[in-house]
Formats: sequence, C-alpha cells, structure tokens
Amino acid sequence: MKFAILVNEGPYTHQASDTAFNFAKAVLAQGHEIFRVFFYHDGVNNATRLTTPPQDDRNIVDRWSKLAKTSELDMVVCVAAAQRRGIVDDGEMKRNGKDATNLAPGFRISGLGQLVEAGIQADRLVVFGD
Repeated sequence: MKFAILVNEGPYTHQASDTAFNFAKAVLAQGHEIFRVFFYHDGVNNATRLTTPPQDDRNIVDRWSKLAKTSELDMVVCVAAAQRRGIVDDGEMKRNGKDATNLAPGFRISGLGQLVEAGIQADRLVVFGD
C-alpha cells in the first residue's frame, strides 16, 4: 500500500509529530511505501534545523531528517506556512532578501500542489494534527 502523510502540528506542541514519525517508521517496516510526507500549518516547524532540544529529550527534527535519508522519503514543507513561520531555504532566502537559511536536511519547500498530488497518488492520506 502507498501512503501519504500530512503533519499539521509542531514538533513539541502536540503528540502529532511523534505519532506521524512512528507511523511512518511502522509503514516502512511493514514493507509499504510512503509517497510523500507533507508538513503544513505549524507542522512546518518540524523542518527547522535550528531546533535544539535538551540533551535528555528527543530531537524530532533530527529523527525526521535521518528517516528521510535512510528511507529516501520526499518530505515537503508548505511554502506559505514556512514563510509565515520563518522557515527558509536557499531559494526563499534569495527571493525574500534574507541573510540565512534554516531548513533541516531532508526537507524541501514547495506548494500545496504537492499535497494534492500526494492525495491523488497514494492509496491513503493519513493526517496527524488538526
């Protein structure tokens, strides 16, 4: 089965990001495919490389980055939601005259069309968070 995952909540605000991450790992362990993970609303905060949790806490952003690398996941961050929350890649930095980037490895910024495509291509779109 082919899944698409939508994450709408930030990494330390609600359980949604942790649950989505654990769901993704379980899906892959069962031999299923993940077409795309799309981060929307406050979920885009899962994509900032500047997150620095205490040493005794889990690093959710790092977990997502490592999973993207080992499983070749397509992890897309909504451009409009990212701009509102200060999540910036090289393209957005240049386009908006910013002096730095903060997008974590394994993530890419794109538009809502990527979510629509994921919903069409996947057998199931699973939503985490409001």
